[in-house]
Amino acid sequence: MEKRNQTVIKLAQTALLAALCYVSFTYLQIKIPMPGGDATSIHIGNAFCVLAALLLGGLYGGLAGAIGMGIADIMDPIYITGAPKTFFLKLCIGLIVGLVAHRIARINESTDKKYVWKWSLIASIAGLGFNVIADPLAGYFYKMYILGQPQQMAEVLAKWSTAATFVNAVISTVLVCAMYNALRPVLLKSGLITGIGKKKMA
Repeated sequence: MEKRNQTVIKLAQTALLAALCYVSFTYLQIKIPMPGGDATSIHIGNAFCVLAALLLGGLYGGLAGAIGMGIADIMDPIYITGAPKTFFLKLCIGLIVGLVAHRIARINESTDKKYVWKWSLIASIAGLGFNVIADPLAGYFYKMYILGQPQQMAEVLAKWSTAATFVNAVISTVLVCAMYNALRPVLLKSGLITGIGKKKMA
């Protein structure tokens, strides 16, 4: 029964963070129009994807980002064709952050604030650093081979996407580390972070 309750809580938290990913990307973005009716944007949606992975673990966090930002793409006529790519990349961000934070560093087993800060930062950089490389690269091949765009246009879009993704990564890293380390003590005390390793509170 307890395990079932933990699963229900985690699913509810995943849904909440997916909604935050959706809202932050849809309503808190600066859209940059590109040739051919395409666009890139400055946004903080990835911050909530990483936050979800730090709070819930890689799989649930990745799903929160993938579902929230995937739906955001589907609801936007400009981004709708990129929704499959978005789903895959956000899932990967979550899995990478979860791997570093919870499998390697096991931050939920530590009460050392400096240790948690350090590894939440490293995990965020790992996940968002992957995205800086993978998003433009995947976008280039996706637009050229799946959507059939000319190579020259795909290259221009990839270059602009690289710049925007890097800016997003820097902003999101700072934001997510501040949010996570502020929320973590409260959520641990209330028992709302569950099921990611054993919490040693001594």
